[in-house]
Amino acid sequence: MKAPNSLLEDLKSILPAIAANAERAERERMVPAENITLLKGIGMHRAFQPHCYGGMEISLPEFADCVVALAGACASTAWAFSLLCTHSHQLAMYSKQLQDEVWGENSDATASSSIAPFGKTLEVEGGVLFSGEMGWSSGSDHAEWAIMGFRRRNAAGEELYCFAALPRSDYEIRDDWYAAGMKGSGTKTLIVKDAFVPNHRIQAAKDMMEGNSAGFGLYPYSKIYYTPYRPYFASGFSAISLGIAERMLEAFREKTRNRVRAYTGASVGAATPALMRLAESTHQVAAARAFLEKGWQEHADHGERHHYPSRETLAFWRTNQAYAVKMCIQAVDRLFEAAGGTSWFESDEVQRLFRDSHMTGAHAYTDYDVCAQILGRELMGLEPDPTLA
Repeated sequence: MKAPNSLLEDLKSILPAIAANAERAERERMVPAENITLLKGIGMHRAFQPHCYGGMEISLPEFADCVVALAGACASTAWAFSLLCTHSHQLAMYSKQLQDEVWGENSDATASSSIAPFGKTLEVEGGVLFSGEMGWSSGSDHAEWAIMGFRRRNAAGEELYCFAALPRSDYEIRDDWYAAGMKGSGTKTLIVKDAFVPNHRIQAAKDMMEGNSAGFGLYPYSKIYYTPYRPYFASGFSAISLGIAERMLEAFREKTRNRVRAYTGASVGAATPALMRLAESTHQVAAARAFLEKGWQEHADHGERHHYPSRETLAFWRTNQAYAVKMCIQAVDRLFEAAGGTSWFESDEVQRLFRDSHMTGAHAYTDYDVCAQILGRELMGLEPDPTLA
């Protein structure tokens, strides 16, 4: 098992190869298998896997730094692979029986997901029969399992948001990912028809947020599992947005430094507008990084102390990352507007960064209109609105 602090250095050694595959990922509409092999070769898929299965259990700040760096090379790869990693954190909250099924025979196994509660179930003895067309499953081509959302009533008749873990043999993948952003993430639809899911493969989302899941307490010395699942699951989205924005700063400088205006021959790189745009975006991206790093460290501190956050803290964690994404997108847009007509060519990296940046703000978790309402209600002492979860 690799030392956790070596992961970022190992990652940097393979980033050129991953960056070289970025256009291929878009053409194939999925992460190239070569990228997965490279990332598994350095053990990044083990970031949040329990030690007992060969995992690293690294801190969220360490993981996020890796995702930022990976996104600068290929955002689609970062999007899909970061989710394969964070789902291991979620799986560690399931029963030991489920974890043994996932990692007992194949410690390299990963899970994709489709967590919106669109699954249809029928209660049967010992579990449920699960069916549905489950969309938005990034990296599904490279996963051995999938986590899928549905709603289930408990003994008291309450409807609970739940997650079912299904093996690859229980679903088919529909190749329907044709998108303008994150083209290479392979975010496809999973087709399930009457698959039996036993109870030990089912967990309620609320239990995973409050330390009441079947896996709670399995790893008493862990620094990462005494935490709500959701901030870890969603950590990659903002990290990817930051990685794209930081790469955009570099790409803009590279593109603009020797650029001249076609009709006048004037140097764009020395012109005041370009310098001002670059300066403001640099400040904005630096502010986004500082903001995110503070939050990632707060997550880590809570986990180390085995202390679950208050409702107010969760509201800030939920919404701060979306504001950071908003800043990153603004920084990217400011530079793209001044990058010239050639930036729209499909062969130009800048247009890919622009498209992928906007996709980071399109996820339900990073929708700032929703997040602003969540935080506003908390600041005014109002009860949470369940329609804004």
